[in-house]
Amino acid sequence: MAARRVSYFFSRSLSLPTSPASLAKKYGLSGKGMQRYTTATVLEEPVITPPVQVNYTKLLINGQFVDSASGRTFPTLDPRTGEVIAHVAEGDAEDVNRAVSAARKAFDEGPWPKMTAYERSRILLRFADLVEKHMQELAQLETWDNGKPYEQALTAELPLFVRLFHYYAGWADKIHGLTVPADGPHHVQVLHEPIGVAGQIIPWNFPLLMYAWKVGPALACGNTIVLKSAEQTPLTALYVSKLFHEAGLPDGVLNVVSGYGPTAGAALASHMDIDKLAFTGSTDTGKVVLELAAKSNLKPVTLELGGKSPFIVCEDADIDRAVEIAHFALFFNQGQCCCAGSRTFVHERIYDEFVEKAKARAAKRTVGDPFKKGIEQGPQIDSDQFEKVLRYIRSGIDGNAKLECGGERVGSKGFFIQPTVFSNVQDNMLIAQEEIFGPVQSILKFKEIDEVIKRANATRYGLAAGVFTKNIDTANTLSRGLRAGTVWVNCYDVFDAAIPFGGYKMSGVGREKGIYSLNNYLQVKAVVSS
Repeated sequence: MAARRVSYFFSRSLSLPTSPASLAKKYGLSGKGMQRYTTATVLEEPVITPPVQVNYTKLLINGQFVDSASGRTFPTLDPRTGEVIAHVAEGDAEDVNRAVSAARKAFDEGPWPKMTAYERSRILLRFADLVEKHMQELAQLETWDNGKPYEQALTAELPLFVRLFHYYAGWADKIHGLTVPADGPHHVQVLHEPIGVAGQIIPWNFPLLMYAWKVGPALACGNTIVLKSAEQTPLTALYVSKLFHEAGLPDGVLNVVSGYGPTAGAALASHMDIDKLAFTGSTDTGKVVLELAAKSNLKPVTLELGGKSPFIVCEDADIDRAVEIAHFALFFNQGQCCCAGSRTFVHERIYDEFVEKAKARAAKRTVGDPFKKGIEQGPQIDSDQFEKVLRYIRSGIDGNAKLECGGERVGSKGFFIQPTVFSNVQDNMLIAQEEIFGPVQSILKFKEIDEVIKRANATRYGLAAGVFTKNIDTANTLSRGLRAGTVWVNCYDVFDAAIPFGGYKMSGVGREKGIYSLNNYLQVKAVVSS
């Protein structure tokens, strides 16, 4: 399949000379005790009830759906309304122990690591076929639990999910070692063996895709898994894992524990019998995960963390096309994307025109029930994210950025926010420094290429970047100069199963997808014979 974007969906200024640190404290962006920034409401419409049934709400351990050891459950909410969709079993340390024990037994004694790689490949392919048959139900669950547009889930994310498992099924029987020449009368083999029991913690913004990014390579390499889903979006991981068992996956190979980070997540990260850990989430939580892994058994950790990605529009750009791609780079998935192009740098000669057109494009963006056809933007995931985004908007206004459009909530229930555009954004503002994770575009002005490279790199993050220019020399200069794991030139959010993804600096450790992801789940063993 050709490389593709994850989706085809394609004023006033208030002066308050306040430092970023004091603004962060004022709006509770670096601590607790937040206050909601309330805004105008619009006429309410009844939400669409999806026809899908919620059939799987228990923990999946050793091939069986079971209650949590404590018997506790937690609610998963519809972000369109804040109402409860279902109550899901709340796993904690005892449940993680049960899941790890099942995964360990399946690895040490079960058929999965010992069966032929070809048979593992066939199970992965059968699973992908089952997902294709259930794509509508899965897309409905994903939208209901997460709030992303149904068209996006069905026509972009589910096909890519299937493609990822086809890709890793193809790799399963092509993982092999080496024969190495050595000095002296020795025969040397280098073996690539499965690492063992993998612990995996996935986020709420792309529940199914992050499941595929982690589960696919781990199973292709012959490992067993304990996966913790995000507490905001537990439903689709349980559904697809049931399909995996229908495809013939042996019991205990894939275990799913729903629960909270400080309990289930911490227990998984610190578990002494987990051989490898993979985490996607915020940089601050990633630090905690890394510390827990180090303090337990020094398990290797893959981290895919936050970003504050620059999108650089050069003076020779086709402005209309640049505006559309910059809009997509930021607003896709309600802005809840770790690699969102959240710092839009525009050359000073085209800046004013770009701002006006970006403002007009944002004003046309359709916001509403994500099950409704033609809707581009649904709600933020929950009240915490909703309030956090609104506080960042207020900090931008008070920091003297110009609010070109948006800035308010949509409706009186649910977690909808107007597409928001700021101009006159300076590098020292909070909205230019911190990951907002919402529909807020910050447009900055630059003059010289060397200058914008330096400014784009002046961040603790280095996940991705975008470059928009007609000049190949400019594109090469920027691509080499930007310290980011992915640089998209004249495009954005192109995700293919074979393209590695990960960050520089505090955007993470290691790479996911492509051949590089296999290395995360393999041990290297040298066998020397005389």
